[in-house]
Amino acid sequence: MSGGRYIFTCESMNTIAAPPILDHLSALGDETRTRILALLERGELTVSELCDAVQLPQPTVSRHLRTLADDGWVVSRAEGRNRHYRVSPVLDGASLDLWRIVRDDLRKHAVYAADAERARGVMAERHRRAATFFAGVADRWDELRVQLFGSRAELLPLFALLDERWTVGDLGSGTGALAALLAPFVHRVIGVDRSDAMLAAARRRLEGVDNVELRAGDLEDLPVADGELDLAVLSLVLHYVVEPRDVLDEAHRALKPGGRLLLVEMRSHERGAEYAEEMGHVWPGFDPARMAQWMGEAGFQEVQARPIPPDPAARGPLVFVATGTRGTTRSSEPSEPSNNERDEEP
Repeated sequence: MSGGRYIFTCESMNTIAAPPILDHLSALGDETRTRILALLERGELTVSELCDAVQLPQPTVSRHLRTLADDGWVVSRAEGRNRHYRVSPVLDGASLDLWRIVRDDLRKHAVYAADAERARGVMAERHRRAATFFAGVADRWDELRVQLFGSRAELLPLFALLDERWTVGDLGSGTGALAALLAPFVHRVIGVDRSDAMLAAARRRLEGVDNVELRAGDLEDLPVADGELDLAVLSLVLHYVVEPRDVLDEAHRALKPGGRLLLVEMRSHERGAEYAEEMGHVWPGFDPARMAQWMGEAGFQEVQARPIPPDPAARGPLVFVATGTRGTTRSSEPSEPSNNERDEEP
């Protein structure tokens, strides 16, 4: 300071940081870049689609896209051989205000309206290609989905409807396949099986899964405390049991009041002797209405039994699903089968 005046040197002036908005100003000083931004504000486009819309060669469009990306106006993602561009979602408020001023002025010029019209044609062509693809694969779409996403793509997301606080009993857990599917969606899974070999296979499958506990025991005498379960699952296991009603009693005991039983079983079939010889089946399937009656006698309420649509690839008997809720008191009268149960053919 000299004579009451401040003297600034060039060096001190150079240390003053420029406002962030100045980083974005240069990009808006070129008409091609503003045309590109105006199009990308409407939606994501590839380089070739932008070339068609602004009617400029690919090297020119790519050069301007690099400038816009370097200045933070656009972001991109790779998809196969194409790169898709869109307006950056993290632009600061000042930059967005600046762009709105520029954009409102651009709307007065015919070239931007023409770009927008051509871009609509580009998007229509994209939709046409997609429609052509689906028309060509409609007859094999289900097969293609299985190849891409697996045979359980539609069913697995339904596990997310389970309450994450629940303890689920996988009763007759076998090699732990169902327990492995349930584990990410619930608090705890208790798997019960009488076979040492099955339990060993399940332990190998479930290694590192911390919220699954495997217990050795019989379904007729479950190693589960009273009211320990929120949901009990009996999936294709009752046909191995001499007295299924004892298992239903045990499942009812192990459920909390209001807990639910989910039971999947074979419908009655004519291959009982074959399956008994080959796989040790005790029961040749079950009549769904009779199963609903047994569940009612075990104390379950709101019992329903419904057929499961057959899988064309399956070679075994047809199956059904039955559900029921544990009430607070044991019912003395059998539950009346619903229309679904009564009409079901074995």
